[in-house]
Amino acid sequence: MKKIQIDGKSLTLGQVEAVARENTEIELTEQAKQNIVECRKYVEKIIRDEETVYGINTGFGSLKNKKISRNKLRELQRNLITSHSAGVGDFLPIEIVRAIMLLRINSLARGYSGIRLKTLQTLIKMLNNGIHPAVPEQGSVGASGDLAPLSHIMLVLSRSPHDEEKESGRVITIEKKSKDEQIVKTISGYKAMKEAGLKRVVLEPKEGLALNNGTNVMTAITALALIDAQKLLDNAVHIFTASLEALQGVSDAFFDKIHELRQHPQQREIAQKVREDYKGSKLIDSKLSSVQNSYSLRCFPQVAGPINATLEWAVEIISNEINSVTDNPLIFPESEIDKKAYSGGNFHGEPIALISDYLKIALSELGNISERRIYKLTSQFHNNGLPSMLSPHPGLNNGLMLMQYTAASLASENKVLAHPASVDSIPTSENIEDHVSMGTIASRQLREVLSNVKKIIAIEYIAACQGLDLRIKNMEDPQAKNPENILGEKTYKIYKKLRRAGVEFWDKDRTANLDIEKSIDLLKQRI
Repeated sequence: MKKIQIDGKSLTLGQVEAVARENTEIELTEQAKQNIVECRKYVEKIIRDEETVYGINTGFGSLKNKKISRNKLRELQRNLITSHSAGVGDFLPIEIVRAIMLLRINSLARGYSGIRLKTLQTLIKMLNNGIHPAVPEQGSVGASGDLAPLSHIMLVLSRSPHDEEKESGRVITIEKKSKDEQIVKTISGYKAMKEAGLKRVVLEPKEGLALNNGTNVMTAITALALIDAQKLLDNAVHIFTASLEALQGVSDAFFDKIHELRQHPQQREIAQKVREDYKGSKLIDSKLSSVQNSYSLRCFPQVAGPINATLEWAVEIISNEINSVTDNPLIFPESEIDKKAYSGGNFHGEPIALISDYLKIALSELGNISERRIYKLTSQFHNNGLPSMLSPHPGLNNGLMLMQYTAASLASENKVLAHPASVDSIPTSENIEDHVSMGTIASRQLREVLSNVKKIIAIEYIAACQGLDLRIKNMEDPQAKNPENILGEKTYKIYKKLRRAGVEFWDKDRTANLDIEKSIDLLKQRI
């Protein structure tokens, strides 16, 4: 596969996924190389002229006024990386680590951070060679960038000027035992780099701060979650329509003229997709006594539409952020005035914190309304004549009773996780960093919410197809018992996909979580 060209300003979400999940390789454009070299020249000039510039020859954070002697500048940068490698908790998945490395490379490629080309090329070689540092997921407050998690990556990239093996960080390795079994372990960064034939870098002035200061961790987590959320919403629309058919829904709520009267294009799009999915269905409008649906059915376009609008807005925010320069200070070698190094606040993660919190709320709502349909499908008082718990033999068999419990548990958990992390702030660094974004916490919570909603939708998938089977089996006309002749065209396709994946009709009780896992696996891609 052709390498992705990195210039710092044209990276796409699709390319992020390709690098993170498909191991696509990258390389700098010639213009990016030139920009990096030109910027570095000015950093060297600052050092020669002994000009005082934050992060180059001063301490960091509240220690900003401590001037560092020239012969200690390498030690200063190495100390920054080792002391800031303070993360705790489980390691981030490899795909997220790869996305982080890519975004940090892309930001540095713009040529405003003062890094040497040699150092950035080493980070690129690490990514292309599959050197994945072990990055603890906790420890970032989301301002001054993602200092702790980024430092754990740079601990592997860099080395002490005096001892190559000392404090070399950890690298994740995966040993495949069989098709279904693998062993995940870590080895020292020193060993991993040596085995890959890569030399770790002794950091020069400004490089440590250029490497560990930025919003790339929170942005990477949110970017991959956003990509998956788009797929999940598409799947949720199809699964909703299957539930609508199983419950013999009324089509009036999806009449196009209704949605044209409300000025939200995403709502109209969802209603149109639902109409396309149930086209040809013999179950829609088949309950002649039904006048209108309950809200979890009737209002689905009005709920899913704003969710889709939130995803679209998030694409804009994240696409901007993955092509932003977010460290400090920034170097402007082309500036026409004397001062060329400026301290600012691009490392503050508020854009990502807010959009991650919005996404948490939006996805939680997708799960909430899905859980209500699962309840409706499993309740004999609300499902238009289907048996209790969707079991052909209720009493002896429990059917999908506990699947609904699980969905309820997950929906309730999301209500806690959806509390906005961005409204909290706790001062750090002797109150110099007196307002922080908590963006990385928001992005990590977003991942959890997304995972929970995927599980809820997977359970609805099982319940909807169980309802469809029961509805078809109860039909009097033998000719009508072929699902292909009864269901909408798209509904029939997703019904067959679940059955072919090994989730069979629940004629009697069996281990439920095995079916749920199979359904979740299907939802990893568009169904």
